[in-house]
Amino acid sequence: MVSLGDRLASRSSAVVSGAVLVVASLLGLGAFLYPFFLPAAPQSGPMAHANDAPLLTVVLLGLCLVAVFTSMTGQQMTSKLVAVLGVLTAANAVLRAVPGPAGFNAIFVLPILTGYCYGPTFGFLLGVLSLLVSALIGGGVGPWLPYQMFATGWMGLLSGWLPQLPERRRWEPVMLAVWGGVLGLIFGAIMNIWFWPFLAGGAAGPALSDPANTTWQPGMAIWATLRNYLVFYVATSLWWDVARAVGNALLILLFGGSILRVLRRFRRRFRFEVV
Repeated sequence: MVSLGDRLASRSSAVVSGAVLVVASLLGLGAFLYPFFLPAAPQSGPMAHANDAPLLTVVLLGLCLVAVFTSMTGQQMTSKLVAVLGVLTAANAVLRAVPGPAGFNAIFVLPILTGYCYGPTFGFLLGVLSLLVSALIGGGVGPWLPYQMFATGWMGLLSGWLPQLPERRRWEPVMLAVWGGVLGLIFGAIMNIWFWPFLAGGAAGPALSDPANTTWQPGMAIWATLRNYLVFYVATSLWWDVARAVGNALLILLFGGSILRVLRRFRRRFRFEVV
């Protein structure tokens, strides 16, 4: 039996972990969107966010460590489950190095499946940390890194809010495959925003035949901003994101059921559950 004190400690830890996720998500939203609220067109150095990205990465990593610590304090995560997080982070970082068609890689599959199986906190942590590790291994460190970490973490976070389907139903991987495809498109749409507001200010970016209809200017109305971004997205990113969406869906459809069985076996052995 679990004492009342343990129950209260676990619930308090869950509240704190949830608050950390909220703070991290608000920080990420602010980092993506703050250029749209500047009074003048944002100017950048060699690349957008080159000055603020290092601090953003450090703060995000600190919030992840707080989430791990509070989860362990409240016994939501045991040391063994933290070890599982480390192993999955390393494995997911390696998966990013495996090349796929049109630049696709399999790094998004595990955050989606672990978020669905272990909950939003675990999914967010795996997405964030595996992107960081893969960037350190593969030399992909740059001002884009914290934005990739946020976007991938959100994929795991949102997957943790999916309804839990019966484990023996064959259509569970189908639902997750469709979800993985949708997130593949959303990831690309979100990631473009990290540099798009800077294009009109002369930052590095893809060559555009008609910048007036594909870039953002201060004071632009919301609908005009959305219209220009949609044109930009279709012209520069859509087909790459379609490849990512199809790849996510196929991998989850083929291997999702087997991976979920392994993850649930780990959960039954390592996760602390209040009864």
